[in-house]
Formats: sequence, C-alpha cells, structure tokens
Amino acid sequence: MASEKVVHLTDDSFDEQTGSGYVMIDFWAEWCGPCRALAPVIDSIAESHGEQIKVCKLDVDSNQRAAVRFGVRGIPTVIMMKDGKLVDQVVGNDPSKIRSMAERAVEAA
Repeated sequence: MASEKVVHLTDDSFDEQTGSGYVMIDFWAEWCGPCRALAPVIDSIAESHGEQIKVCKLDVDSNQRAAVRFGVRGIPTVIMMKDGKLVDQVVGNDPSKIRSMAERAVEAA
C-alpha cells in the first residue's frame, strides 16, 4: 500500500518540489523488480520522517530529464538533496543504507 506522504515527481515539477529543505528521491520504474521491492521502505520513511524530509518518487521511464541530470544509470537509485543540491546517493536496493541516509538528513534538519 503506497503512502499518501510520498510525492510523485515529474520532470516539470522536479525543481519546484526539490528546491528547499531535505528531499529524498527514489528513481524507479514500474517494470523494475528491485524498485518494487524497495517501495515499502520508501513508504515507511515517508510515514516516519515525512515531517522532517520530503520523500518523493520519480518514474524514470516517463521522466528521463531528471534521471539524466543526476547521472542515474541503474535503478533503484535514491538520492538526498538539500536546498536543491545533491548531498547523498545510494544505488541499488539497500534498505539499511537508504534508512541511514534518511536518518542523517533528519538529524541535520
């Protein structure tokens, strides 16, 4: 069950939604098994830390400009931005690293 706290980004909404504060973005695709397996982790982070960090998903099949801009070559790729700038990145389905990245952002927020 997808969290209502997860913001679904598009190429057009990307800059507006990620310009301020801490923002976690999950670059994913519907056909990607590891991406679907990671989805509950992303939802959980949104539910537990949604007040401190914005949690977003971006479908790379429909929104390739943002993926190219951040050099996403494999999915899932999860990045953390602060005030519109990349500060951290995890490539692959690694829930412990992704949770740790979220925790560091929450502590710094």
